[in-house]
Amino acid sequence: MYKSYYPKSSEIDRKWFVADANGQTLGRLATRIAHVLLGKHKPTFTPGVEMGDYVIVVNAERVTVTGTKTSTKMDTKMYHHHSGYPGGLKTVSLGDQLIKHPERVLQEAVWGMLPHNKMGRALLKRLKVYAGPNHPHGMQNPEQMK
Repeated sequence: MYKSYYPKSSEIDRKWFVADANGQTLGRLATRIAHVLLGKHKPTFTPGVEMGDYVIVVNAERVTVTGTKTSTKMDTKMYHHHSGYPGGLKTVSLGDQLIKHPERVLQEAVWGMLPHNKMGRALLKRLKVYAGPNHPHGMQNPEQMK
């Protein structure tokens, strides 16, 4: 009988990656980020184990959107959230969200590609998104994400 490899917490080596969203397509960037957060880029990847690395995204306000409805996608793509009160459904278009809170657009895209459970919520905490080119994580010695 063959035993599966299950890494111990001391064997997991976490690194920091920096992704520049300047001119990048939203969906393609989100898939690469989700891949690194899950740890699928490591040879010791094990499903159900948090092996992923930290990801810092800068210039989130400069992300682009493509597709057949690119000209209308800024107005037709909507983000919904609820306040918890009756009639508290809030709706914001992609164009307005990119202007007011561009980091939330990328976080929503990455969240859609992660498991929707306790592990996915823990992985999303390792994602740091910033609208501009500056970030406060200079001491972690991050590597460039390709």
